[in-house]
Amino acid sequence: METKRSINKTIETIYERRAIRKFKSDPVPRGIIDEILNAGRMAPSAMNKQPWKFYVLSSPATIERFSKAILSESKFTMLKAGVKEAIHHIFHPGSFHLKDGIEFMKQDDPIFHGAPLVIFISSPRSNEWAQLDVGMCAQNMMLAAKSLGVDSCPVGLAKFIEQTKEYEVMSVPSSEKIDLAVLFGYANEVPEIHERKTDNVSFLD
Repeated sequence: METKRSINKTIETIYERRAIRKFKSDPVPRGIIDEILNAGRMAPSAMNKQPWKFYVLSSPATIERFSKAILSESKFTMLKAGVKEAIHHIFHPGSFHLKDGIEFMKQDDPIFHGAPLVIFISSPRSNEWAQLDVGMCAQNMMLAAKSLGVDSCPVGLAKFIEQTKEYEVMSVPSSEKIDLAVLFGYANEVPEIHERKTDNVSFLD
């Protein structure tokens, strides 16, 4: 499958975006943060409810503290459930083999990967469509960031923040839940391009 297109800038950005897990320490300028948030706000949502809310971390000390809290909770979950079962619970089934999951959790910062900017996205617990909306919102943000020279990575493990003492600092209303966080920053790696499945389409008519 062709991995880069030059039809237009939007298509190029989609093909160039990668999940980055090694970041430089350079901060993301506030103006770019605002553009990323605005791009998220422009995402489609069911009945235009725009259910997302954003909680932004840009302090290295706070990001490190949150990461350690989430990591501790994740490890505790592994101890309670058993490592194999926990890996399958924490990571989407089929996305990690057991060995890969264990190695992943041994990284210095397997949660936020040293990113200089973390944006948590929440949605109302009562909105059954909100997670789909949040997914589209996050994708808008990541593509906008890439077009501005900033890389990103979505982090599902971020939802464990709700089970830590740091969650109180965020002042998230009880009616909301954290769906994920997205990391932003300047890449310090060039990830491999993974093959994409092409046998997953059925033309019905």
